[in-house]
Amino acid sequence: MSELKQQEHWDIEIAPQSSLLSINFKEVWKYRDLLLLLVRRDFVAFYKQTILGPLWFFIQTLLTTAMYFIIFTKVAGIKTDDTPPMLFYLAGVTCWNYFSESLTKTADTFIANASIFGKVYFPRLVIPLSIVVSNLIRLFIQFLLFLSMWLYYLITSDKVHPHWDVMLLLPFLILLMAALALGLGIIFSSLTTKYRDLRFLLTFGIQLVMFATPVVYPLSLAPEKYKWLIVANPFTAIIETFRYAFLGKGDFNWIYLGYSVAATAVILIVGTLIFNKVEKNFMDTV
Repeated sequence: MSELKQQEHWDIEIAPQSSLLSINFKEVWKYRDLLLLLVRRDFVAFYKQTILGPLWFFIQTLLTTAMYFIIFTKVAGIKTDDTPPMLFYLAGVTCWNYFSESLTKTADTFIANASIFGKVYFPRLVIPLSIVVSNLIRLFIQFLLFLSMWLYYLITSDKVHPHWDVMLLLPFLILLMAALALGLGIIFSSLTTKYRDLRFLLTFGIQLVMFATPVVYPLSLAPEKYKWLIVANPFTAIIETFRYAFLGKGDFNWIYLGYSVAATAVILIVGTLIFNKVEKNFMDTV
């Protein structure tokens, strides 16, 4: 018996996390092929069996932007800091779509993939990471649409005054959006394994949070006594910096941006703690 044990050789040894805060990045990297397969699956599944295919990435964004323009500019008369309204709304929609899509889909990680998790072992973090990465492709396509409209107004209008130096922060802003969506998503994903009501709360709540974020109005229009509430939203600094870089209007403030980074870091740490704890026994509750 002892000789048999000595001859045993295991390629993979699955052990519980040594710490709730630990993330085995080496193991996640080892499963990068699976991550890429999941990214491709998510992207192809979006437009499979549709007539217009990937054009829906443009159509959805344009229709949403046009709807905001009619409702908030034409009907409600909300000003857009003397910037072209369509471009103003498109900037907000492009950023918000990426964040909200990544958050809502990541929040379904455990419940939507319970059947896979119960049969095959792989780092569970691969699933939410693949969602955030696949949405980057969508963000890139919609950003091209934004760039096209931005170039049009830059050439034909005198209301666009980009800050080229702040544009260098664009990769950082995208990384911050991804980290914030991932952190909040894994928190909700972990909690919904036990409290399913949170799924409905998230779907409803994210629509309300959009109005607590300067997506359809500039931060400068917020009443002073409520402005701190809007700035307390970590996404506010991201979207204001994005508009300041490309449109020349917005509230670019290093303190606000630093707060956004700190809040995102805290959310990621809390998310990792809960995610690592739940993944050990979530199959008993799902």
